[in-house]
Amino acid sequence: MFSKPDALFHTLLSVTTTTYFFPPPSPFSTYLLVSNLDERCPWVELSPPTASSLSNLAVLHPNALTMIADQSPTQTRQSTCLERAGDSIDRSIHGFFYRVGRFCCNRPKTTIGIALAISIICAAGMAKLTPENRPEKLWVPQGTQAGIEEEQFFEYFPANSRFQNVIISSSKNDGSSNVLTKDKLVNTMKLHESIESGVSSYNGTSYTFSDLCTVAGGSCVSYDVNNPICNCLVISVLKMWNYDLATLEADEDILSTLTNYGTKEDLSGVLGNPSFDSSGKLVSAEAISISYFLADRSIVEDGSETDPINEEWEKTVFLESVQGAEQEYTNIYPTYLSSRSFADEFGGEIQGDLVYVQVSYVVAFIFVGATMGSRLCGRGSRWAMAFSALVLVAMSTVAGFGVASLAGLIYGPVHSVLPFVLLGIGVDDAFVIANAFDREREGVPREKEDDESLVKRGARALARSGASITVTSLTDLVAFAISASSALPALGSFCAFASINIFFLWALSATFFTSTMLLDEKRQRDNRRDMLCCLKRKTISDEEDNGSKEGFISRYFRYYHGPAILSKAGKPVTLLVFAGLLGFGIYGTMELPVEDSSRSFIPSDSYVNDYAAAADNYFPSSGTSLYITFENGEDIYASRTSLSALDSRVSGLSDKSPYIAEPDSVTTYQNVMAGMKNYLSTYGTAAIGNVTLGEDGWPTNYVDFVASLSAYASIFGPGAPYAQVTLCMPSSLRTNNTCVSNMYCLSLNRMFHFRQAKPIWKRYESNLSTFV
Repeated sequence: MFSKPDALFHTLLSVTTTTYFFPPPSPFSTYLLVSNLDERCPWVELSPPTASSLSNLAVLHPNALTMIADQSPTQTRQSTCLERAGDSIDRSIHGFFYRVGRFCCNRPKTTIGIALAISIICAAGMAKLTPENRPEKLWVPQGTQAGIEEEQFFEYFPANSRFQNVIISSSKNDGSSNVLTKDKLVNTMKLHESIESGVSSYNGTSYTFSDLCTVAGGSCVSYDVNNPICNCLVISVLKMWNYDLATLEADEDILSTLTNYGTKEDLSGVLGNPSFDSSGKLVSAEAISISYFLADRSIVEDGSETDPINEEWEKTVFLESVQGAEQEYTNIYPTYLSSRSFADEFGGEIQGDLVYVQVSYVVAFIFVGATMGSRLCGRGSRWAMAFSALVLVAMSTVAGFGVASLAGLIYGPVHSVLPFVLLGIGVDDAFVIANAFDREREGVPREKEDDESLVKRGARALARSGASITVTSLTDLVAFAISASSALPALGSFCAFASINIFFLWALSATFFTSTMLLDEKRQRDNRRDMLCCLKRKTISDEEDNGSKEGFISRYFRYYHGPAILSKAGKPVTLLVFAGLLGFGIYGTMELPVEDSSRSFIPSDSYVNDYAAAADNYFPSSGTSLYITFENGEDIYASRTSLSALDSRVSGLSDKSPYIAEPDSVTTYQNVMAGMKNYLSTYGTAAIGNVTLGEDGWPTNYVDFVASLSAYASIFGPGAPYAQVTLCMPSSLRTNNTCVSNMYCLSLNRMFHFRQAKPIWKRYESNLSTFV
């Protein structure tokens, strides 16, 4: 009957209705578990299979050998190369973790000490942590042609202003949407005066808007040397009254005054949805925009850009003024945006996430403590192991962050979600190892296990669970490691951080957590209290915990979930449900919108969203700004005629590629060369250097050209609107930001300023070469 004992290893034994064949817990023995719905039979060891061992199996489980009686060699399937390779890898993993488990369980305290020491040493690398919050360093691909050109542009023309904007519309309770009434304009002017005169304090020094503003000309309709606002860059129709309340109140025809602001296009830039009569006179508007510019005083420290002086003014003057305006002025409604708004709102949301991290750890502790042990309280509880699982995650986190910091990886705001990811993976590994410890009990009561038995059980448990945590960790690590090659620095750094932390989770789970499990098993064997292991219980529970009792979750999947989905009816139902989910997922993927709006990062109840909605309503975007920089001043001078007439070369391209808006107003086209050409034709050079002009209407030589252009585009020159970003010079040739000698480059920013007529690119970059 037992002439073919090897057939045992190729036959799935069936007892009653359910059969389980588990892989061997170590490479040195082969184990077979036969189980049915009524009882859990012990392991039967066959190493190697003999007639004697088969006889023992027949005594223990006579029904199990019915299927083996007449096995023949022809019924044994030969393993394929892939199967043999898989078996070899599986045996290697089991052998490795068996040896690791035996080492850790033989020396649990030493292992814990080594794990703690390594984690602390690695965590010291966090001293090199490089935080980064500049968007251009986080979300702009590095090393691309666009990035290189952008860096070069900002080297020539560094950002020099911080932007504040308030959009004034009629209040919700007002009967008219028109804001160009005397009473609403008066309240708008009062709001402006509160912003202009407001005082902030930083390090004992007081500041007003005129102390901090970007210096520029053209802010007042008539320059008044005694009015500080006329020296500041402010964009609003209030300039028509020189930002003076008395002048506004004395004006009897405000609409005629406003009509003189400029063209319809100019008025559309500062008034929301303006209306004009047949003669072109302004009739009404639904909103007024007021923009304030502060001179940039930012500094970069440890990757974080801060501007404490301006930020304090924005907080205590600008934001407080506009936030209180709705209650103070009942007929107007302000929506507003400050340079600090995004950081405030997004940063506040991040700080709120940090609170969730703490809450998640508390919830995880309660869940793990309630489910990892066989009881909530008393013998069999594992609250200490729940705490150990959290310590495991914390050690992995600090160690991984330290190593990543030493590697020079940047730390951005999105990295704050990493603890959530690591908590889930770490708790999963802890459950797998704890479950393996329980399965290896072999039905032996705890008090009958000596230290050597516990060591062997711990080694077998890690051998059983090691492959599981290795596969889980390896797949996660590889996925994140591949994503670390992303061109986006923030995403690449986040994935690199995650892969390093997952490695530490895997290593510490196999060592630190296994060692603490061994100590906890000794605690339970010695009948000591959970979390207070120095105290011993006086009595032993009548209900013996011998390891044969399965938990609720395990029983559910064994007796209900598994049989249900594997039944004749369950298989097609399962396939249909998941096929439906797959189809729904594919459909959802096809409908997924691709957006890059920063609004997605702002809380839904933020005032920034109110401002964005008002801007969309009253000042809808007409396209994307385009800036081009020309280098080499002598080449610019040689091409002066072509550059000044560039508007004629880009006309008629608003409805075809490259979709550039018609250059018919300052909102769609700005060209300092064209402005200077018109000025020279009208006024000559008497006010800008008094240089000689040639037959073409330009200075006769390069040096005179640079001198006259710098005078024209100076802050208080006739070309003041171009003064913000006009010419760039070598630092040795700058004097108070005024050109004095050879011009180094000329930028389209504030000079050649095109606006895309439609939000369609159609590879317009290549087509620009046909006319630029």
